[in-house]
Amino acid sequence: MTLQGWGFIALFVAILAAAAKPMGLWLFALYEGRRTPLHRILGPVERGIYRIGGIDPNAEQGWRAYALHLILFNLALAVLTYAVLRLQAVLPWNPRGLAGMGADGAFNTAISFATNTNWQGYAGESTVSNLSQALGLALHNFTSAATGIAIAFALFRGFARKESRGIGNFWADFTRVTLYLLLPICLVYALFLVASGVPQTLASSIDATTLEGVRQTIVLGPVASQEAIKMLGTNGGGFFNANSAHPFENPTALTNLAEMLSIFLVGVGLTWTFGKAVGDTRQGWAILAAMAVLFLGGIAVTYAAEAAGNPALDALHVAGGNLEGKETRFGVVGSALFAVVTTAASCGAVNAMHDSFTALGGLIPLFNIQLGEIVVGGVGAGIYGFLLFAILSVFVAGLMVGRTPEYVGKKIEAREVKLAVLAVAVLPLCILGGAALASVLPAGLAGIANNGPHGFSEILYAFTSATGNNGSAFAGLSANTPFYNAMLGIAMWLGRFFVIVPVLAIAGSLAAKKQVAGGVGAFPTTGVLWVGLLVGIILILGGLTFLPSLALGPIADHVTLLRGQLF
Repeated sequence: MTLQGWGFIALFVAILAAAAKPMGLWLFALYEGRRTPLHRILGPVERGIYRIGGIDPNAEQGWRAYALHLILFNLALAVLTYAVLRLQAVLPWNPRGLAGMGADGAFNTAISFATNTNWQGYAGESTVSNLSQALGLALHNFTSAATGIAIAFALFRGFARKESRGIGNFWADFTRVTLYLLLPICLVYALFLVASGVPQTLASSIDATTLEGVRQTIVLGPVASQEAIKMLGTNGGGFFNANSAHPFENPTALTNLAEMLSIFLVGVGLTWTFGKAVGDTRQGWAILAAMAVLFLGGIAVTYAAEAAGNPALDALHVAGGNLEGKETRFGVVGSALFAVVTTAASCGAVNAMHDSFTALGGLIPLFNIQLGEIVVGGVGAGIYGFLLFAILSVFVAGLMVGRTPEYVGKKIEAREVKLAVLAVAVLPLCILGGAALASVLPAGLAGIANNGPHGFSEILYAFTSATGNNGSAFAGLSANTPFYNAMLGIAMWLGRFFVIVPVLAIAGSLAAKKQVAGGVGAFPTTGVLWVGLLVGIILILGGLTFLPSLALGPIADHVTLLRGQLF
């Protein structure tokens, strides 16, 4: 570790802290449905969308209607993407003549992008046409991100409203977020990437002659536009197989910093928006403080492990930290920080190979996902996931002080606690259940590249990433098979929508309640004690998934490496 490395991490944190309130203010305007400076330009577009769709943006929806419209919309888009991928060979904008994707691969990819997972078991540049990239994949990058933010808005209304049957209108929330947040930022962001050297062209490829005189075909396409929403929307699917380690996706140290910042930008803004929505911005700052504690702990362990390097190589007096699988343009600190950021959020973009991290360095990305990716988290998904833990934390606090739990003016009763437990339990059930099946079935074992503990880690990471809607991988696993495409596709769907439905049910239940004034004996939810309790509950409940897998997975890797045995 170096002082320069820690200075880089401090700069990253400082920029995000400064951006939280400005981004939160913009999001709050969209949450309330107020006019923004962009309405003068995009207002007619918004009204045209409502007119064509027959939508009344002022019509309130209960939680059931909100959830039904949301799920059916995303399901319809998944079917569209499946069709595009299957028919790719006969569709236009495919000058390289790429074949249509197989049924299991198309199923997995359609579910992956519909759920904001963006898991890819294939090399994008050699498998997916430019039309499929733009219409099938980049489209989902916008819609899945807007869906997550819309759910967060609905939950905020549940806490903020009094005796209300409605939690907003899905179509209005979705449209406003897309038009006034995601599209404008991505337009500017894509232009910045183009200026930095990222391609944005309708051309499919270009031929070049190498220094050895060999002809090489370099794949091109609309990369910058997809890269922008890939990061801002915490999607993660790369245009190229090397993802953000590829110079056409991430060409400079400045773009590397910008990409990491954009992954967290909306997530930190939503914490302030929540505080503003419930009438106490200290609530939002408390949530952000708890997120910061978890994030800084994670980066401290990962950076220390990667900077120290592989203990087996240290015995050979090889210095310089663990550079295996890392892009030398970014070094150890740039790769370690990126790995923690992308798994603390539900992004999954990578600029280094997580499979090549040290055992402890790779353990933190795995743990981040198993916590539910709530350490800032995905756009919308991070804050509503964090609020599930807040509900469980005030329940525990209520048991300790002997009072009915309250949070931001709402009594937390049995219904909300049961729904929160149901949503939180999805991760350990799907991760451990799927990994167990894959570890004993021949079709699952056939995909691992390493025997023993590390092979198990590859399987465990795959189901963790899929269920957590992350999309990154311990890429030693050959997952583009019918077994893994089907199993991981199911895990992605359950991990997304079996959490969303309980969250919306909680929103509906809270919205119908009266607002209560906090009494003298109420547990405070803005101070250091609250932040500590919240972090503790998250770590304990995260252990439901982490501890059962720890004995057989990453810790076994670490013990083996300490004995000087390399895989």
